[in-house]
Amino acid sequence: MTPPEIAIWASNNIVEALDIDCVITLMLKILDGKCKMSDADQQVACQLYDAVGQRPLCRLDAAGCHRLIAEARRHCDDDLKMRIYEQRLLAETMLSRPVMKAFKARLREAGILYRDSAERPTAA
Repeated sequence: MTPPEIAIWASNNIVEALDIDCVITLMLKILDGKCKMSDADQQVACQLYDAVGQRPLCRLDAAGCHRLIAEARRHCDDDLKMRIYEQRLLAETMLSRPVMKAFKARLREAGILYRDSAERPTAA
């Protein structure tokens, strides 16, 4: 899917506040360096955040998360990395593992994320 297609899909399918929490948590994991998704899937997760990340959250602190993500996308020093790490841990305790797994499975089922390495595009 292209970035505009991902944005349209996200706008129509990521509508629940808990889903937005999942998108935010993925972003924090990416910025923290703890995300195990492929580079392509991480790019998609960033596009999802850009499309719907500003919508109301369920459990997470919207202002704090958005501020950290914005800062880290501009420049990330050691102090900011530690704050992202702490926020990621907090987010992961607020969202159960099954919730995150189900969210990512839904993204794979929709073709937003790749199912396995055989489906991932190779670098040119």
